[in-house]
Amino acid sequence: MAEAHVRPLDAVTSIKTKLGVLVGASVVVAALLGALGAAAGVPGWLTVPVAVALALGVTQLLAAGMTQPLRQMTQVAQQMARGDYSGRVRTSAGDEVGQLARAFNRMAEDLATVDRERRDLVATVSHELRTPLTAMTAVLENLADGVVPADRAHLAQALAQAERLSALVQDLLDLSRVEAGVVPLAAQQVSVRTLVEDCVREVSAAGRGATYDLSVPVDLTVTADEMRLRQLLTNLIDNAARHSPDARPVRVSAGADGGSWWLEVEDHGRGVPEEDRERVFARFGTDPEGGGTGLGLAVSRWVATLHGGTLRFVDPRTDQPGARIRLVLPQAPGAASAPHPPAPMAPEQAAAPGDPAPNRASTGVPTTSPGLLDTLFATIWPEPPGLPGRRVVLAAAGVGLVAGAVMTFQAPGLAWALVLVLAGTAAFVTARYRRTPFTVLCTVLAVLLVLPVVLLAAFWVQAVGVLTAAAVFLVGVTRGRTVPSFVLAWVSWPLSSLRGLPWFGRSLFLGGTGGLTPAVVRTTGWSLLALLVFGFLFASADALFASWVDAVVPSLSVGDTVVRGFVAVAVFGLTLAAAYLALNPPALREGERALPLANRFEWLAPVLLVDAVFAVFLLAQATVVFGGHDYLERTTGVTYADYVHQGFGQLTLATALTLLVVWAASRRAGSTVADRLWLRISLGLLCAFTLVVVASALYRMHVYQEAYGFTGLRLFVDLFEGWLGAVVLLVMVAGVLGHGRWLPRAALVLGAVGVLGLAAINPDAWVARQNLDRYAETGKLDVAYLHGLSQDAVPVIVEELPPGAARCAAPEPPPAKESDGFWSWNLGRARAEQAREDLPTSPPSAVEDDLCGSAYDVYPPDPAASTTRHRQTGSSVARGTS
Repeated sequence: MAEAHVRPLDAVTSIKTKLGVLVGASVVVAALLGALGAAAGVPGWLTVPVAVALALGVTQLLAAGMTQPLRQMTQVAQQMARGDYSGRVRTSAGDEVGQLARAFNRMAEDLATVDRERRDLVATVSHELRTPLTAMTAVLENLADGVVPADRAHLAQALAQAERLSALVQDLLDLSRVEAGVVPLAAQQVSVRTLVEDCVREVSAAGRGATYDLSVPVDLTVTADEMRLRQLLTNLIDNAARHSPDARPVRVSAGADGGSWWLEVEDHGRGVPEEDRERVFARFGTDPEGGGTGLGLAVSRWVATLHGGTLRFVDPRTDQPGARIRLVLPQAPGAASAPHPPAPMAPEQAAAPGDPAPNRASTGVPTTSPGLLDTLFATIWPEPPGLPGRRVVLAAAGVGLVAGAVMTFQAPGLAWALVLVLAGTAAFVTARYRRTPFTVLCTVLAVLLVLPVVLLAAFWVQAVGVLTAAAVFLVGVTRGRTVPSFVLAWVSWPLSSLRGLPWFGRSLFLGGTGGLTPAVVRTTGWSLLALLVFGFLFASADALFASWVDAVVPSLSVGDTVVRGFVAVAVFGLTLAAAYLALNPPALREGERALPLANRFEWLAPVLLVDAVFAVFLLAQATVVFGGHDYLERTTGVTYADYVHQGFGQLTLATALTLLVVWAASRRAGSTVADRLWLRISLGLLCAFTLVVVASALYRMHVYQEAYGFTGLRLFVDLFEGWLGAVVLLVMVAGVLGHGRWLPRAALVLGAVGVLGLAAINPDAWVARQNLDRYAETGKLDVAYLHGLSQDAVPVIVEELPPGAARCAAPEPPPAKESDGFWSWNLGRARAEQAREDLPTSPPSAVEDDLCGSAYDVYPPDPAASTTRHRQTGSSVARGTS
């Protein structure tokens, strides 16, 4: 059996102490990391998850060794249920679990021995029964066929075989009763002399011609089960009589010795060689040439054991040959219910503990066994065997190291884009479905959505792009098809850090001391140590070499190192979770289609009612269009500016709820021709009304932006509303085609393309240009808002405004620490810096001073206040939209 792997806590002899160490280690790790992060200035949103993740990692590593014996016992027990008793639990733990494992191994060995004896017993009994049955059958066939006469001699042969068969069956019954413990000892006072004389007479009556020399004291009286003891002595005396020559007597002697008494039976036959003295006590272990059933000595030893004594062969006397068997029993035997040791086996039948059972394949204990998390997720998120682990973990660790080295202390730019692409690549190359066209399309879209990180300076555009890239990529690698599967893919990303813990723990083991992996790890460790030592020495000895090192190696102060470590661990965890999700995506069981409602009106009436509400709303919109702004203000007391602003959010929500109504109605409608026709008419009308609502919402936002200016948020809301309208169009196409399994994926891809289009127009630059165009027409400009835009707006502001006004309205450049350097390079920031350098240094004019110094048209949060200001200054919405 292979030796157990020694773990750090194996020397602890108490499971309570181990649990205390486990909890203490986790708390200490989390506390130290929290304190270290706070001292180094790491933000809390990064410190807390990293500290929790590392504490969970420490818990997993320590708890794996504590629970491994229990998992192995479960596996071995399952093997035993299948009939394989070869499995053993390998552990070096000294606590209660380790003691249980060792007791379990002893039990497994005993069960293996019992199973082996059972099979041997069946085989040997079958063999022994076959011999007399075959002989008896032959004699009876000869008699029936008239081959031999039915005289006394031939009938005696058949009777002898029958008697042998009866004796064999009786011995087997006796042995089975003794082994099962169903033969209690009926202890009573027994005269040994009288009992021996009775046994001699019984053996002589059976036809044994031997003579006997009895040397048993008349006054020797013991406490024993007379019937069982008679059975034992009869077997011994009969066995000796069969092997002793007729001219030499069988000697039976007895005596008392302290609290026990002994009895010996000696014959003058061939004797029992010393190497066979234990084998003959096994079932069918006697010499077949001596006759008998081969079970007498086995039964005799069991009777001696039941009395708490021993029965064994000893060396014969020096002056005579033969066999000498000695029985030693206590004067008063113990309780009959004492445990019975297994009957001894012949040496050729015995096997070493733990050997696999004959004629049965041995599977042994697997190197991995299901843990708590594997069991917890077994039904909802199973893990197939054989998942690659080590190379995936190494790839994720490499991405984390790159992130800690080049991304920390850098503004979003080249380093961020590199880390994001590397993380996606590490997950994609391990994805189970990476060769499917949909997965490849989603991966390409994700890479394109990451490009704004290096091309644009607007952080909100970068964030929207990265989040959309993650959403599309996760759906692609999990091969999602329905909206619930999309949600499951997104939720499973953080859950993968929990689901993949057992897989991660198994991946950390290097598989012993041999092999290539441990050598690579050792080589890498020594190489890094040598690089650090000699690099430090040469850097401190040569200024030029030190400058080269500074250009390549990032800052390694204590605080910076801590922050880089936190970033590296965080990126490593996110990458590893995404890689595990791609490697083992959860399977979403698509539910059966909902049962259609029994009555058509149950789903049709609500849909038609919604259609009616939409129709009334559109009638109100038409009234406003044809009645004009004066009619609206006279009727409602609300200006057109307030009117177009207050309803945009509600219209967007109504559009989204329309999709929910379409989904619910399509699931509960019947499948008849009439049902499908009514479904197409009612939902088609609803979708058409919804498209008009979408157009109305977009027009309202356009009017509002013309009146109050353009912002990035309003542009994004326009994009979202337009995407909802496009999804409604796709729903109408699916209704015409009669199937829509492609619809969720198409909507997802369409949304990703929309975000790419948003990034392509450079939103902050576009917003700045629209506001400057509006300023040229109306003379109104929100300088404060322009000043708060990203660096993407700087080239447009410099191009459109006079130099003095441009210097006032342009956003401030980012801190030098975040924007300098190769890894922080960003195209938007680079263009902004170039635009500032191209600005002339002439003094500002009076108009420029007035523009920069006024607070005119700085949009307040309340649109009503802005509208009041417009009316007071003589401006109007109509003027703003001209």
